[in-house]
Amino acid sequence: MSVSDPIADMLTRIRNAVIVRHDFVLIPSSRTKLAIAKILKEEGFIVDYEVLKSKPHREIKLHLKYDEQKQPFISGLERVSKPGLRVYAGQKEIPRVYGGLGVAILSTAKGVMTGQQAWRHKIGGELLCYVW
Repeated sequence: MSVSDPIADMLTRIRNAVIVRHDFVLIPSSRTKLAIAKILKEEGFIVDYEVLKSKPHREIKLHLKYDEQKQPFISGLERVSKPGLRVYAGQKEIPRVYGGLGVAILSTAKGVMTGQQAWRHKIGGELLCYVW
């Protein structure tokens, strides 16, 4: 099945899995999606991720994170830059998500990174999504 916006598809799969309290979600693999999964793990939004080498395509298995009351650590996901309207931010224009409680994920010349990392490296890039 071809998807016109694979990152939006990834975020929608995560959002739907969190709503129904699944333990994990399967996502078709790509380098950008793996970089986003790595950031979600580093920032504490998911427990872990693994790459499944199933046929015919590789998949990413994201293990979602919940607290003791089964409340998800991911409250929301928002796609910012879309194929029809790309959104770029310079180093001084990188937004803070929910006053620093959330994360802006950017695609920069040095790879996919959080807004805070891009600010430290003094580079801007394409705003992929917000996670809080």
